Amino acid sequence: MSDNNFDVVVIGGGPGGYVAAIRAAQLGMKTGLVEREHLGGICLNWGCIPTKALLRSADIFRTMKHAESYGLAAPGASFDLAKIVARSRGVSKQLNAGVKGLLKKNKVTVFDGHGKLAGKGKVAVEGANPATLSAKHIILATGARARVLPGLEPDQDSVWTYKEALVPQTMPKRLLVIGSGAIGIEFASFFNALGSEVTVVEMMDRVLPVEDEEISAFARKSFEKQGMRILTGATVKGVKKAAGTVTVQVEAAGKLEDIVVDRVISAVGIVANIENIGLEGTKIKVEKGHVVTDQWCATDEPGVYAIGDLTAPPWLAHKASHEAVICIEKIAGLRDVHPLEMMKIPGCTYCHPQVASVGMTEKKAKDKGYQVKVGRFPFIGNGKAIALGETEGMIKTVFDARTGELLGAHMIGAEVTEMIQGYTVAKTLETTEAELMHTVFPHPTLSEMMHEAVLDAYGRAIHI
Repeated sequence: MSDNNFDVVVIGGGPGGYVAAIRAAQLGMKTGLVEREHLGGICLNWGCIPTKALLRSADIFRTMKHAESYGLAAPGASFDLAKIVARSRGVSKQLNAGVKGLLKKNKVTVFDGHGKLAGKGKVAVEGANPATLSAKHIILATGARARVLPGLEPDQDSVWTYKEALVPQTMPKRLLVIGSGAIGIEFASFFNALGSEVTVVEMMDRVLPVEDEEISAFARKSFEKQGMRILTGATVKGVKKAAGTVTVQVEAAGKLEDIVVDRVISAVGIVANIENIGLEGTKIKVEKGHVVTDQWCATDEPGVYAIGDLTAPPWLAHKASHEAVICIEKIAGLRDVHPLEMMKIPGCTYCHPQVASVGMTEKKAKDKGYQVKVGRFPFIGNGKAIALGETEGMIKTVFDARTGELLGAHMIGAEVTEMIQGYTVAKTLETTEAELMHTVFPHPTLSEMMHEAVLDAYGRAIHI
């Protein structure tokens, strides 16, 4: 096999692409990976990881401002925005180097450049060192980019996408965030914690619209208590830029309002990177801007697969990584391979308070015809939450009343993005309320609330 002949070539080195390459190499396949910009993709370099670094700084600053409630003193607590941003970029740089090391360790050949399909079993690499690669199997993992609305094109000055918002040179006194999904709310939370006057505009009738309605309502009250202004059922009608300011015309509740701010963050979704990757002339189907695949991530073009944000939602890094493993293991002919079940994919939003969920919302379950049992438990009833000074939050569970199947779990509060995995494991194991009730949860922990929320669904909660 020549240097440019492979068993598998992956186009894109994000959380889907690099995981696919490593897993293929582990299974003895000669593997090549083409990446045009940053190993680790958007998630590691301009998304999941650096935003969490920023939010960590915001959380610590928030705690410093309330030091007295812990018997501590931090008079005149302040921050250095440049150092916060530098720390965030440093975290990404460290992990980027880590991915590079993992690929080298697993003997994956990395090609720097833009990869595209170039005929059956062929990938063209465009860049400083052009090459043509051959492979039996080609995996498209080109990811996505921020959706740009007309009139809200990012200019690196007054209008930002997530990329510009990650490296602010100054702290905006007034900020408008368009979109209240995970990206929008996380940036709103960060800038609000550091003192910006934040307004959030959401087209849907509630913030975090993919979450359970009860959790969304709880989140809105919390955000507003923190000083954010939330406008739901709202649309942007116009944008006017002036020296140092932006005037955004917003329609909400039938009224037009001009909102003057220093910066605007547009967080209205993503667009898959389907352009210039060689889809033309193939049998690959594109629907609603995303590549269509089967349950094994295969496209309609023999030997070509697609994973991650290039494909159907949810657009999450952990979904891309799991798809990568499924795709490679199916190619390798492993026997114990299972299709990805979307209702078993957890979602996390790292705002303050954190939000996490897995499975069906209460409404979704009822709409599907389930008779449900719903349990709830508040953070204020948990000893560890009180000791931490984190009493704002709740855990909600949704069960099938007939079988006891855990249909969904929804959380808001401190560290729920860590706790949700307990319910995710339970769903994977097809656990019922009986097993969850019989599970011993350690004391004192926040996780005890997970137990109590299960007990509450069946009228057996102890601490409420």
